Amino acid sequence: MCEEASAAPGLGTEPRDDPALHRIYMDFNATTPLEPEVISAITDALHFAWGNPSSSYLPGLKAKDIINQSRDSLAKMVGGKPVDIIFTSGGTEANNMVFHSAVEHFWKTSAVENGVRTRDLLLKEDGVLPHIITSNVEHDSVKITVEHLLKTGRADVTFLPVSRVTGRVEAEDVVAALRPTTCLVSVMLANNETGVIMPVKEISEKVRAVDRPPSSPKIFLHTDAAQAFGKICVDARDLGVDYITIVGHKFYAPRVGALFVNGPGTTTPLYPLLCGGGQERGFRPGTENTPMIAGLGKAAELVSANLAEYEAHLLDIRLYLEQRLLAVFGEEKIRFNSHFPGSDTLPNTCNVSILGQGLHGHRVLSTCKRLLASVGAACHSNRGDQPSHVLLNCGVPYHVAVNALRLSVGRRTSRGDVDAVVEDLRAAVEQLEQM
Repeated sequence: MCEEASAAPGLGTEPRDDPALHRIYMDFNATTPLEPEVISAITDALHFAWGNPSSSYLPGLKAKDIINQSRDSLAKMVGGKPVDIIFTSGGTEANNMVFHSAVEHFWKTSAVENGVRTRDLLLKEDGVLPHIITSNVEHDSVKITVEHLLKTGRADVTFLPVSRVTGRVEAEDVVAALRPTTCLVSVMLANNETGVIMPVKEISEKVRAVDRPPSSPKIFLHTDAAQAFGKICVDARDLGVDYITIVGHKFYAPRVGALFVNGPGTTTPLYPLLCGGGQERGFRPGTENTPMIAGLGKAAELVSANLAEYEAHLLDIRLYLEQRLLAVFGEEKIRFNSHFPGSDTLPNTCNVSILGQGLHGHRVLSTCKRLLASVGAACHSNRGDQPSHVLLNCGVPYHVAVNALRLSVGRRTSRGDVDAVVEDLRAAVEQLEQM
C-alpha cells in the first residue's frame, strides 16, 4: 500500500561513473545504482543465508525466512498479499509469464466449454484465436512477445495507438477494441521515454463494466509498472488489475524482479514458463536467488517508507531542470516531448529536444563532457540515429524526435548537478553548431 513517508535518506550527489571525470548520471529510467541498505541486505544474505531455501537446516531456514520477509515487503509496496508475489529473474520474464498464462488459460477454458474438441480442432473448425490488446508504446519485452504470438499464429493482437494529444492509451479505445475472444489487456503504467502515466485504473473499470456473452473468456488486465515503483504510488487494488510487473533495478534494487498476481492459480491464472522443482509454489521453478531477493525486499521497504519524499524531490529537480533548459536555450530552441496536455507524468522524466540541424541526440550526448544520459530506452541503443518509435507514435515530428534526449533524474540528483548538466549541454550544442 502507498502510505505517508518518513524522512528519506540524504539527497546528495549520486555515485559517479568515473570520479576523475566528474560525470553526472541522468539515466535513472535505464537503471539505478543500489542503495547502501540494499547492498548490506545482499551482503548479509551471501554470508549468512547461503543455504538452499528448500533445506531444513539453519542456513536454509535462514534463506527461506529472508525470502518470506522480502515477499511481505513487496506485497506491502504493491498493495497486495504475500501470496500474490512470485519472484522472477526480471521484468522480461514476468511479462512473458503473463502472456503465456493468458493464452494457456484461453485454450484450457475453451477446451472445457467445447467438450472433447482440442485446440487444433478449434482452430481448424472455427478459426478461433485468443485476442490480446496492448499499446504501440510498450517496452520491447511486451511488444516483441506479442508480435511473436501474432507471427506464430498463437494469438490475435491489437496494438492501440496512443493519443497524439495526451500521449496516453484512452480507455474508450480499449473498450472499442474488445472482441468476443479478448482474453488480456496489457497497458504499461508509465512510459519509460515520455514519462506519461497511463489511465490504467480507468481502463480496468471500463473493461470490467462491459457486458459480455457468457461464452466469452474472462478478460484479465496487466500493467508493466517497471518505471513507476519508487516514483509514484502503485496500488494493485486501486488500479484494479490482475497482474503487475515489478522490476528491481528501476528502484535501486538488484537486477531481479517479481510478478504480482491477484490470487495466483485461483482467482487469476498463472502457468509456469519453466519445468522443474516446486519453488514459488510451482509457478517459477528453480532454486531461489536468495541474496538478490533480499536486496529486492529491502528496496521495497525503502519505497514504502519514503515514497512521498522521493516523489517530491524528483519533481523538484525535474522542474528545475526544465526551467534551466528554457533559461539557457530559450523557448524557440527547446521542445519538451514529455509535455502532453491533461496527462500526468513521472516526476523524474524529462524528454527534451534541442532544435537545430546537426543536433541529433546521439551527437549531442557524445559531445558532452559530463552528462551520462540516453536518447530513449536502453534496449534500443543499437538503433543508431533512428528516432524513437515511441516519440513518433506520440506524434512528435521526425526532425524533433531525432534530436531527443531522455534525461531522468534520481533520488540524489542535486540542483548543482542540473546546473552542471545544462552548462555541459550548452557547450556541446555551441561546439556542434560551430562545426
